[in-house]
Amino acid sequence: MYGAASPGRRRFLTAGAAVLGAAASAQLWLPGTARAAEPPLPDGVFSLGVSSGDPLPDGIVLWTRLAPDPLNGGGMPDRVVPVEWELAEDERFRKVVRRGTAQALPAYGHSVHVDVRGLRAGRTYWYRFRADGQLSRTGRTRTAPARHSSGGSLRVALASCQNWQNGYFTPYADMLDQDPDVVLFVGDYIYESAPSSAGPRRHEGTGEPYSLVQYRNRYAQYRTDPDLAEIHANAPWVVTFDDHEVDNDWAGEIPQDPAKQPHDAFVARLTAAFQAYYEHMPVRATAVPNGPHIQMYRRLEFGRLVRLNVLDTRQFRSDQVTSQAAAQDPSLTMLGAEQKQWLLDSLHGSPARWNLIASQIMMAETDILPGEGKLWYYDAWDGYQVERNALLEEFRSVRNPVVLSGDRHLTMISDLKEDYADPSSRVVGAEFVGTSISSNGDQDQAAFHAQWDPLMADNPHWKFIDAHRGYHLFDIDRYGIDAQVRAVDTVVRPEATASTLAQLRVDAGKPGVRPA
Repeated sequence: MYGAASPGRRRFLTAGAAVLGAAASAQLWLPGTARAAEPPLPDGVFSLGVSSGDPLPDGIVLWTRLAPDPLNGGGMPDRVVPVEWELAEDERFRKVVRRGTAQALPAYGHSVHVDVRGLRAGRTYWYRFRADGQLSRTGRTRTAPARHSSGGSLRVALASCQNWQNGYFTPYADMLDQDPDVVLFVGDYIYESAPSSAGPRRHEGTGEPYSLVQYRNRYAQYRTDPDLAEIHANAPWVVTFDDHEVDNDWAGEIPQDPAKQPHDAFVARLTAAFQAYYEHMPVRATAVPNGPHIQMYRRLEFGRLVRLNVLDTRQFRSDQVTSQAAAQDPSLTMLGAEQKQWLLDSLHGSPARWNLIASQIMMAETDILPGEGKLWYYDAWDGYQVERNALLEEFRSVRNPVVLSGDRHLTMISDLKEDYADPSSRVVGAEFVGTSISSNGDQDQAAFHAQWDPLMADNPHWKFIDAHRGYHLFDIDRYGIDAQVRAVDTVVRPEATASTLAQLRVDAGKPGVRPA
């Protein structure tokens, strides 16, 4: 199993262990050339930790950002800083396989993105950074399986929606215990809302972020959450954004409130938000922003077992609709013509057993009107029905399509149907809408079920709904996907108890989802 626990795969947990491991091997890592002409860097340059992402069979992205004063712009001098890195087959770095020096540039917030290649497939590696004599904690990562391998299994954790002010990121502590091969994060890594004292934690700053420095400070604050830092340091991530990384409910170059944010001002905000996003995510240079644009949709392969298509459902979408008639306008798009064709080509040309689609927002129908008639949730794919329905029709000829989504702050696990207007239409796939890490806080479960249970009859494709905080865990092999809904009992305290609320399964060759 790609995600099986073994001595080489056990997580490198505590900061103390990381420091001890680094200290034990520091003598084996000779310091770089002395730079006496430069004043020393402030202490604590690795305050934001380390992470890795976008695994390939022979490569991985390693990330850090030098920020001794993370909530006040970073605190780094305005100069290029060389950062040494090394990657090893063991956590004590006795078997170093790659090392080099990256340049941390002021223009990119002194972030470092090292795209390491020439690695072995399906292997665990340990990595770390060094700058001006300061050593980072040790991270652990893993490459994807060999390109043509068809056996084994893959463990994927699905997460989204982590609002700092709504609670602590306690689900990540349980996720760490489950030791996923990869973490898939489908949006709302930060929230752009102004500081509030209503919740257990308060946003930094004095208002919403608009400038690059303000977005940097907000990301830095989120990166200081200890549970988030641990899971970042112990598993590779695959990320995409939704709306709150910029502005609630934005679409294309249209903000939530055009009357308050003129076009030029919002373009400047997009530019700042995307650069800060790139600076804080373990993504490749293909994601370096071009002004108010960033390349985020992409494809990752996990042998012949899984093809993962990561979507961007914000940059190219038509403005959000507000009526049933508008939602059925054939001119509206969620993906844009180019991304849509890319997705169809990827799905139909896939050699993989499972074709996963990471969609920021829910694809299955949500009818929130009890009884006759329909009332849809327009921010999701329900607001773009012609394109959604055409895509679902394509699923008929796609091998084992499964959509992994977020955004709703609820667990909603559904069959994907060819035509939601026809209850007897065929099932063409499955969708798992993951709940939030912390957004909405500790929700009133009785109130949730009083509101949503009466809608089950109008949405017979829903197989399981819930409003606890947590994440989904998938064990994927050639025969099926075993899914767990993992939840915590609270996010308003920094420690929580986790449990499995539900277990479901998708069988290969049988579209749809069923109880395990």
